[in-house]
Amino acid sequence: MPNFLQNIFLRLQASPGRLVLREIRGDQFVSITAGELLALVETARQLFRARQIGPGERCGLIAANSIHWIAADLALMAEGIVVVPLYHRQTAGELAGMLKDCQPSLVLTGEEETSRTLSAAWPEIPAPVTLAKLFSNAGPKSPTSLLREATDNDILTIIYTSGTSGEPKGVCLTVGNLNHMTGCTAERLNQLMAGTTVADQIFLYAPMNFAASWMLMLSALLRESVLTLSTDLNKLADEIRLSAPHYFLNVPTLLERVKRAVEDNLAEQPAPIQSLYRKTREAGQRQKAGRAKPFDGFTLALGRKLIFSKIKARFGPNIRALICGSAPLAPETQQWFLMLGITVLQAYGLTETTALCTLDDPRLPVEPGYVGRAVPGIEMQLAENDEIIVRGPNIFSSYWNRPAETAMVLRDGWFHTGDQGEVNASGNWRIVGRIKNLLVLNSGHKFAPEPIEDKLAQLLPAAQQIVLIGNARSYVTVLVTGTLEPGVVQSAIDQINPALPHYRQIRSFQILPEPFAPDSGLITANGKLKRGAIAERYDAEINSMYTRKATA
Repeated sequence: MPNFLQNIFLRLQASPGRLVLREIRGDQFVSITAGELLALVETARQLFRARQIGPGERCGLIAANSIHWIAADLALMAEGIVVVPLYHRQTAGELAGMLKDCQPSLVLTGEEETSRTLSAAWPEIPAPVTLAKLFSNAGPKSPTSLLREATDNDILTIIYTSGTSGEPKGVCLTVGNLNHMTGCTAERLNQLMAGTTVADQIFLYAPMNFAASWMLMLSALLRESVLTLSTDLNKLADEIRLSAPHYFLNVPTLLERVKRAVEDNLAEQPAPIQSLYRKTREAGQRQKAGRAKPFDGFTLALGRKLIFSKIKARFGPNIRALICGSAPLAPETQQWFLMLGITVLQAYGLTETTALCTLDDPRLPVEPGYVGRAVPGIEMQLAENDEIIVRGPNIFSSYWNRPAETAMVLRDGWFHTGDQGEVNASGNWRIVGRIKNLLVLNSGHKFAPEPIEDKLAQLLPAAQQIVLIGNARSYVTVLVTGTLEPGVVQSAIDQINPALPHYRQIRSFQILPEPFAPDSGLITANGKLKRGAIAERYDAEINSMYTRKATA
């Protein structure tokens, strides 16, 4: 039976004239057919063989999303070379550290500048090759070479985790992992697109060095799809409209930003529009709670026609769903998109679970605040401290060259995720927070900071990051980044404190005008907080909150 990679090549070979990939350049598309993609792949494979880089050797792939990135990725996998995709916007020092760890035989970069900075950070690096140079001799090629035979246990890729604490670890994913998960993903996408006869239109802006984005790209190639790649995040709204997708992958930050921008814009509209928006939201909330009033149906219909339809149009005429992962989405935001008529399907997973553990079933009503049921073939349970543990063919084989750390998380056949969760009677999962992020007060009380941080974020849309503090302290405080007035922050705290147990109530705060940037070492490449680094960097500010309160 062919594996997932063989099936991709078989599909490309079966319809060489079919459009498969597009890049957005300004207001135009740069497109490529299946046959043209195969020619690019063959060009790269010939170079790898000429350099005598063979199965099991590693290759770093450090570039922005592009058609060339995908062609290089396919070529490396076809030759049995282990792909090590890295985020091109990380610092040269961070990239060099991960490359030293996996010891690649080849490094591919998107730009000459990246090659130069990497060589300066690691003089012993194998001479980097840009993707432009790799494909400089691209053109019609002889029939694509046979794929190297592979077993389910063969390592396909090493994806480095974000490293919110300690050094990033290389997650080894196998052919067997991808065989299972691409099948599961394709099944969900088939369910989403049921009833249509057109090719999926998919938009992708998240970097493909992240497991979920990579999975979506591979799933697109396995199906009748046209995958459109973003090339300018500053023009994301325009790119989405131009690509007119049926669905695309999102992070909560983007959806929160869309909601905030819409509400800011509505606040500047004439009073009747603002009133209709408010009444429509209230009618929708009552309808959801089963307490609808006589004219709520009319109000909803009017609001959808005059306001919501225009907001929905920003996502193009084809939108069926938004897929959201990487962190839990606020229930209020998910409900807001449902009000617009846009379903948000939530997913949960880690790099170690080949991107997915759960994904909302598009045939069923979604439950805001939950991330769906376990995908077929995957078992999920709760262990000590309500930690989610997972078992199945999606679980990674090991951390690269880290047997002790592998043994810490893979125990008795179960992967210990480090995430604290809940599951309801319907089998839907909710993510509470990270076990290692639990705040442990000197009173002995323990709790996850994320739910409180999320509530504050809803009340403080101008805040860039919110970090609860309290480990080994007698009470809870909070750091807030961004340009905010103290009175606004205090008002938000006053709104949430009454509903919290006394030990979780926030007693003081500190505003940090400068938000945390990825190159600060305080957040990961995908925006997750490095809490230990933050506590160390802002030790003086944190201590001042406790000193002020003690002397007040």
